[in-house]
Amino acid sequence: EVQLVESGGGWVQPGGSLRLSCAASGSSFKNDAMGWVRQASGKGLEWVSDINSNGRTTSYLDSVKGRFTVSRDNAKKTLYLQMTELKPEDTAVYYCAKLEDGGLGYDSWGQGTQVTVSS
Repeated sequence: EVQLVESGGGWVQPGGSLRLSCAASGSSFKNDAMGWVRQASGKGLEWVSDINSNGRTTSYLDSVKGRFTVSRDNAKKTLYLQMTELKPEDTAVYYCAKLEDGGLGYDSWGQGTQVTVSS
């Protein structure tokens, strides 16, 4: 079973940047496709980005394309989300998650890290 721990959240002004990290343990991280999902206060979960096991294939929510970059370091068992040009509507709790083998959903989640974008 994999354990996921996010870090790197915080408060930033509009237009600023943050890099989120997700440290994995307890599984063969290098074989796992991973993703980021966010949840704004009072709203449902919103998928943000996925990355395949070797990091060569990525996908993004339309509203974050060109601003967010997902990456991974399999040697360090760490997933990243570089966020730039942040907007108030990016404010949410960000979760990293492991895709299930069928790729239809996530079967392991971190505890989340809060990102707040405001002036």
